Order: sequence, then structure tokens, then C-alpha cells
Amino acid sequence: MKLFAKKPIAVLLAQAAEDGEHTLKRGLGAVSLTMLGIGSIIGAGIFVLSGREAAVHAGPAIVLSFVVAGIVCALAALCYAELASTIPVAGSAYTYAYATLGEFFAWIIAWDLIIEYLLAGSTVAVGWSGYFVGLLKDAGVVIPMVWSQAPFTVNDAHELVATGAILNVPAVAVVAFTSLILILGVTESATFNNVVVAIKVGVVLLVIVFGFMYVTPANWSPLIPAQITHPETGQSAYGVSGIFTAAAVIFFAYIGFETVSTAGQEAKNPQLNLPIGILASLAICTVLYILMSLVITGLAPYQMLNVAAPVYVAVDHVGPQLAWLKPVVTIGATIGLASTILALLYGQSRIFYAMSRDGLLPKIFSTVHPKRRTPWVGTALTGMLAGLVAGLFPIGILGELVSAGTLAAFAVICAGVVFLRIRHPELPRRFKTPLWFITAPAGVVACLYLISQLPSATFVRLAVWMAIGLVVYFGYAYWHSRYHERQIAAAE
Repeated sequence: MKLFAKKPIAVLLAQAAEDGEHTLKRGLGAVSLTMLGIGSIIGAGIFVLSGREAAVHAGPAIVLSFVVAGIVCALAALCYAELASTIPVAGSAYTYAYATLGEFFAWIIAWDLIIEYLLAGSTVAVGWSGYFVGLLKDAGVVIPMVWSQAPFTVNDAHELVATGAILNVPAVAVVAFTSLILILGVTESATFNNVVVAIKVGVVLLVIVFGFMYVTPANWSPLIPAQITHPETGQSAYGVSGIFTAAAVIFFAYIGFETVSTAGQEAKNPQLNLPIGILASLAICTVLYILMSLVITGLAPYQMLNVAAPVYVAVDHVGPQLAWLKPVVTIGATIGLASTILALLYGQSRIFYAMSRDGLLPKIFSTVHPKRRTPWVGTALTGMLAGLVAGLFPIGILGELVSAGTLAAFAVICAGVVFLRIRHPELPRRFKTPLWFITAPAGVVACLYLISQLPSATFVRLAVWMAIGLVVYFGYAYWHSRYHERQIAAAE
């Protein structure tokens, strides 16, 4: 009975209406929420993983992978928009699962979301480090490899091997900087994010517009390379299956729209502005992703793009015609990836805040700074953990784990819409998922299918992570939940 205790809808709606110095500050309108989503979406996916997945799994068909991932995300985004307009509180998929499927499922999804946000922030920080080190190198400053790379990498068999490095110091530093910005306040964070997003989108548009002028169509042929099998590992690559494998990995690139839903208690008029932010940010970024993946695979052979800075490599491959664009790409990516880290760490800290208010984490995680009105302890801890992971692990293994956690969360969101439509049809919904009886189940199936396409080693790591989560739940959260007794009393 305790495992499936649900957080009452009435409590959620009451929390959504709270205000005062001990609550989060409502300072985000529709534009800021959309920019928050864009800032989170356009990051390592477009500047780093697009090239890696083209080289390793999909070839030029990486553009089709982005289309597939975008369609699946659209199904989930429509469901997110409905839930965000119905239950506009901090916590995102965790909160929605608590209200619909029960506490145990909420904990599982929260543990997945830690992978999604915390490891995603770490992943982007690793990508940022690659561009930043390149920027310094162009300026004549060389950071030794032992202090600019992770001490571990992943071989063709998806096994961790030592690199000889000690710590990726730039990755740790950028996480610390963005965490400080978040602690200072939501308004300050939004202003910083809006400026950086404008720069980042400008750089992406420059690459797309001028890159198309120098595309070599032969680089797109064949669009879908023939499937091969690595003799050492038995792992397949390319072909149609490669498109879906790449789609499952780059799914991580789209998760930013979900960050908007974590801002439920800091949004102005959340029932209206949350759906706008979610859907607008996803639509804009999907178009940019597709165009950018076409450009970089058209500028350089896809085999060259398995590097930390594939957009730079693609532009550099053109030669002197686009030499002026190289520093723009490097500077733009370096600045732009910082806003992605900020958005992801923002989302994680708000999930910790929601879990703490429910008793599943210690109360200190929901402590709000009296002046800044930010959950500063949770933000600081998130930053420390993300910085540690970013300093130690490579981008490939992190990206795969993030996608697994994200897809699981999205599947729960789609299932939650079905549950609430059937059990609570009376709830006011400012936004309704069109054809929910088709859209939501299709979202569940599509997410589960993409999970099945991830490399097998990912499931081993995910199983270890979930085992740790169960220990934490039954060791602490189960005994401190605020809703167990209430659920049992209601049943009696």
C-alpha cells in the first residue's frame, strides 16, 4: 500500500498556488520559458553528439535520426504540455508520476531524471571543455591533456579504459560557474540565459546559411551507408538499424523542452505559458537540428566527425572560404553550451526541491534562500555532483545513459496522461493533448522501442544505477514519505 501511495491532486494544486518568501519566485514569462527550453535543447546534441553519432552509427542518415527523435519527442511534448497546464508545480515527470502512478514509480522516474539532468549537465560540460580547449589553443594557450580530458574513455566494446589523464578541469570549472549563477536568483539566471541563447542561435544560423553554400552533395551519398559489424565486438553500425540507434542516443539532445516543465512554480500564468514554452522550444530546435546535421555531413565526410568539436571540424574541412567562421563557431559553442549546462542544472535542482518537500529527500534540499528565493543547497549539491562526473567520464558513455533515463521518463509522462484522462476527467486543462487516446499510447510505445535500440552495455550501467536507487529508497525515502499514512487512512 505504501509503495503506491499517491500525492493528492488537491495538494499539488495548493502547492502550485503558494507564494511568499519561503517559496520559489515567479519571474518567468512565455518568452523566458521558451528561451529556457532552447537554451537547454541546443547544446551538446548539436555541437558534439551529432558528429559522433554520424560517424559511429548513422552516417549522413543522422538527419533521419533527428527526424525520428523529433517525432517521438513531439508525442511526449504534447503530453508534457497537458500535464504542465493541469499540475503546474516544480518536479516535472516525478511530480506527475507521483500523482498518477504512485510513489514507487515516482521514485523510479526521479532516479531516472537524476541521470537525465545531472549526467546531461556533465555531458554538455565535457563538450564545452572540448570547444574551450580548442579556443585557447587557437589563442596560443595549451592546456595539458592530463588536465583537459577525462581519466577514462570508452573502447569499441563499450568498456571503460584509462586515458592517462587526471581530471577534465575546464568541465568542472564551467559547472561551478553556472551553479553560482543559478544560486544568485531565477531572474538573473533567466537574463543570463536569454543573452547566451541569442548568441548561440545566431551562431547556428550562421553555420547553416553559409555552410549550405559549400556543401558537397557527394558527402551525402549513400545517405544510409551499408550495415557493417565490428569483428572485435560484434556490434553493428549503419544501415537502417543505425538510424534508430543514433536516434536513441541523440534523444538526449532534445530533453531541454522538459526543463520548462520543472519551472512550474517559477512561471507567470503557468497554465498558459508552460505549454507555450514546451512546444515552441521543441519546434524551433527540431528545425535547427535537422538543418545543422545536413550541413555538417555535407561539408565533411561523416567519418571525420567523431571528435569533440565536429562543427568546427566540418567548417575547417571547407578550407579558407569559411576560415572566418571557425572562431565564430568555437566562441559561439563555448558561450552557448554554458546556457545548456545552466538549464539542465536548474531542472535537476528543482526536482530535488520537489522530492524534498514530499519527504523523499532530506529537508535541506527544499531550503529556499530568504533573499534569492532559490533552492540553493540543492543547486550547490547538483553542481558538485555534475562537476565530479564531468571531470572523470567521457561524453559517449554519459550520452547513452542520459538517453535511457530520458526515454523512460517520457514513457511515464505519456502513461500519466492516459491515467488522468480516465480517472480525473474533471480536472481543468488549459491545454489538451490532441487525440490523446492515440498520441499518448504511441508515445509510450515509441519511447520503449528507442530504449531497446541503445547499446547493450547501457542497460548494465542503468541496472547498476537503478539498484543504487532502490537501496536509497528503501533505506531513507520509504520511511520519510509525507503521504503514506494519509493514503492508508483514506483507504480505511
